[in-house]
Amino acid sequence: MSEIQNKITTLKNYLETQIIGQEELVKKLLITLLADGHALLEGAPGLAKTKAIKTLATCIEAQFNRIQFTPDLLPSDITGSEIYVAQKGEFTFRQGPVFANLVLADEINRAPAKVQSALLEAMAERQVSVGGKRYSLPQLFMVLATQNPIEHEGTYNLPEAQLDRFLMYIKIDQPEAETEHKILKLVRGEDRHEATAPFAPLSIDDILAARREVQTIHMSDAMEEYMVQLVIATRHPDRYSQELAGKVLFGASPRATIALDKCSKIHAWLSGRDFVTPEDIHAVVFDILRHRIILTFEAQAEGLAADSIIENLLRIVPLP
Repeated sequence: MSEIQNKITTLKNYLETQIIGQEELVKKLLITLLADGHALLEGAPGLAKTKAIKTLATCIEAQFNRIQFTPDLLPSDITGSEIYVAQKGEFTFRQGPVFANLVLADEINRAPAKVQSALLEAMAERQVSVGGKRYSLPQLFMVLATQNPIEHEGTYNLPEAQLDRFLMYIKIDQPEAETEHKILKLVRGEDRHEATAPFAPLSIDDILAARREVQTIHMSDAMEEYMVQLVIATRHPDRYSQELAGKVLFGASPRATIALDKCSKIHAWLSGRDFVTPEDIHAVVFDILRHRIILTFEAQAEGLAADSIIENLLRIVPLP
């Protein structure tokens, strides 16, 4: 392993001691970070979504801001606005909380679409436009949004255009009994203020160096073809199986192929390999495709979900 690989592995191991039973969540947060993307986390209350993000932020020497989304939030509460300074006799731009390295958009679906869309330009172009001027965001910029799937009153579904801006859509499940015991012990120790092993935060330069290194991971022609065929199959599933005909209204865009390429390479890198295997693609394909597939009304009426479509495609698209 290289020096930077050791640092990232140490970070991963430390996060797993703080976020019990969520090893996949930790890995996918790191993949999102190293892929220079954004992540949407969905899970019931109490599954450490916010804790995972805040713990990751403490492990990096970077600025962290949290935005609590509410129905009365305004777009300017996120991006910032121009205010009049009487002493100078002019308007000055005051930056909003989006101007940070790591931004937690907590319960993003509790604000209406016009507020959610305030993040679109920031997430896609790493800039904010206010008053005819453009303001650049930091080189290390990552939005981590959370949403609660079990409540519908006072919530607003994210538009498909904004969902596509998220590199990964990560779903979190309830822990098993053994994990629950470990969580109890961890919380009891925190309540007693028991000291934990210190962790030396990584610098922004460390993260940027890791991003450069993961780009050297080899993607063979066969793996690339397999990856492309998976994405094409979301657009034309009937070419592979008549059972899926009429089930998908819109398939994934080329943005999904780019995301699969980046994330599968990072997964291989985190696994200590310098080449991509089908297992690397399978490890990230659900999180990359589930929010980029729009089902027909007939498929929804049958109780199908995007994950079941992806499962079928993985079974019928031939491996290289």
